[in-house]
Amino acid sequence: MKKTVVIPTYNERENVISLVPLVFQRIPDVEVLVVDDNSPDGTSAAVGQLKERFPKLRLLKRQKKEGLGAAYIHAFTEVLKDPDVGVLAMMDADLSHDPACLPAMFEMVEQGSADVVIGSRYTAGGGTEGWELRRRILSSWGNRYCRFVTRMPLSDCTGGFNVMRASALRKLRLDAIELSGYAFIMALKYAFFKTGATFAEVPILFCNRKKGESKLSNHIIREGIIAPWKMRFGAASRG
Repeated sequence: MKKTVVIPTYNERENVISLVPLVFQRIPDVEVLVVDDNSPDGTSAAVGQLKERFPKLRLLKRQKKEGLGAAYIHAFTEVLKDPDVGVLAMMDADLSHDPACLPAMFEMVEQGSADVVIGSRYTAGGGTEGWELRRRILSSWGNRYCRFVTRMPLSDCTGGFNVMRASALRKLRLDAIELSGYAFIMALKYAFFKTGATFAEVPILFCNRKKGESKLSNHIIREGIIAPWKMRFGAASRG
């Protein structure tokens, strides 16, 4: 059973240079797919250099920046073309997600504990580090709000550090999810929830990015407010 880690990037050159070796250090037999939205800082070139050291590293270079959701959908579609892929992970490139958590998360899916294992900031033992008060309040409120609207039984609806069974992912209509930013992560979990996938949450410490600029914007916040209602009433999907 093949394992794949998908890492979306935009202007993450310095971070990806540090992250990729850490992932392979923790899981030597994993495949890593970096999906880059044509970063002007040379992220793709850095990945190309890393490929000389790590044969299981792949690059999916997109033509332009279209948002986190479009990048993940493109990457998942490519990965799932391989019938031998059994488990996929999704994680941020900015070193906020610790690769040391990956082996246990993969093992839980492989052993059948859950279809989706969420690296959770809001389950017992989880937390954040280096966030200003405004962001802590925004994130905590956003998760409670999403849980209230969608009725998903999750502590962390918005976190992007997740490991998923490929067979569960193949059941979803990925191309029907129209949310583009971080709201895509909520919509993805909601799609799993509606198809009857099983969940488990493991505590993680989410560390604020060390380098680069945050992708959080007012547009992303507005989308996050509207998204749970779109998901609840089916307007986040076509058809």
